[in-house]
Amino acid sequence: LLQAASDFGHHPGVHSDASAKAFLHRFPLPVIINVLQTKADVPGVESTLVACLERIFCTKHGASLIPQYMPFVQVGLRADSQVVRCLACKTVSCLLENAQLIVIYPLLLDCLINGNEQVATASMDAIKSLAGSFEGMEIIFPNLAARCSSLGRVRVLALVVKLFSVSSSVASLIHNSDLLNLLEAEVCNTDDTLVTLSVLELLYELAEIQHGTEFLPRTTLVQLLSSIIGNTSMESILRSRAMMISGRLLSKVKTVISLIDGRLQDADECESALETLGQIGSSIHGAELLLLPAARHVIDAAFDRQGRGRHLAALHALGNISGETRSELNNDAEESLQHLIYESASKSPKLTPSGLFLSVLQQDAEVRLAGYRVITGLVARPWCLMEICSKQEIVNIITGETTKIGMEAKYNCCKAIHWVFMSSSKLTSDPALTGIAEKLQEAVRRGPYLARKEAQPVVMTADRF
Repeated sequence: LLQAASDFGHHPGVHSDASAKAFLHRFPLPVIINVLQTKADVPGVESTLVACLERIFCTKHGASLIPQYMPFVQVGLRADSQVVRCLACKTVSCLLENAQLIVIYPLLLDCLINGNEQVATASMDAIKSLAGSFEGMEIIFPNLAARCSSLGRVRVLALVVKLFSVSSSVASLIHNSDLLNLLEAEVCNTDDTLVTLSVLELLYELAEIQHGTEFLPRTTLVQLLSSIIGNTSMESILRSRAMMISGRLLSKVKTVISLIDGRLQDADECESALETLGQIGSSIHGAELLLLPAARHVIDAAFDRQGRGRHLAALHALGNISGETRSELNNDAEESLQHLIYESASKSPKLTPSGLFLSVLQQDAEVRLAGYRVITGLVARPWCLMEICSKQEIVNIITGETTKIGMEAKYNCCKAIHWVFMSSSKLTSDPALTGIAEKLQEAVRRGPYLARKEAQPVVMTADRF
């Protein structure tokens, strides 16, 4: 049995139903389970049979047998062995029909809270697979979470976040059951910084989920994040994470933008604040909001070399705000963007936006990459295109880039400039700009990885001994 189970468990590729049937014809499930229960202390037995059973239950034939052996699954969920508990959780994930779930669900939650990391992950996956059809989650969660250790509470909250991605109906059920109140309570609890930080990380993950952004604004979490950002007595790392979460959630909330703007003066949190403003500015509405008060600080920091991290974060934020990957802004925001960049240039030794762009592109590869993003976003504006064309050195750097870092960004920048350039009959008919047009066209033709000519098949005689 052990030799056959080892071969089956380590077989490369996916097993077919036929191979699972053949194995179980030689060694029926009761035989395997009996050996696992009575000989688990023999070296190699447990790990070998668990790996084998996991592969069996992943087949459609093996999964069809699970309901017949639910008592053994329940025993496995209570087992002292973490390996066996992990197998039992994965077995539930393979169920083709949701039988006896009222009994299994509390056992899965116990594995989530009290198992090791592998068991907790497997139980979470099992619960997620059942969530679409299983009713009554709202009865179990709140009471269970209240009895947990801090680690257990974080795991329960991680499950809540994961279930949000299942469907809109499950997300609605979680919201209507007030399970998000558990997140709010942990954010308010400042006794344990590590737990609070873990919960903020879960909120950051939840903010990426479509259903999360739909329901989160209906809670008081927005106000709680605002209070964290504005509370100078809290740990700096907590305020930084709160700002990052706000950047994903709150592109329409001016109060939070104002609070984040106020954190730009703090050296420890400036980079996080700039990144957050960049996330807000990646949406059209968020960028339009920023271009009224807060973008001034982003633009000033983008062309100010005081602090490399701050400089890079501001350039990437400006790339988002200027619209590297989206359409133009409304007229007021566009006017504000142009005014702020020219104002920043006038206060610098470079005097013009083209001087600022050239200064950025003359720095190291990482800074140039961020600069390419900024130019890609801005060059759709006629005033920016004229600034680019006014300095041959800018085009020379962009079209002559050869470092591996930023090749895609450089290529996208070339494409953006070339497309806008060729769309302007005034520029294309100007003899003085012919050299620029040719450089851009050649750079676009060569692609991001600088192909020199079309690849040709080469036929040669193979080397022989």
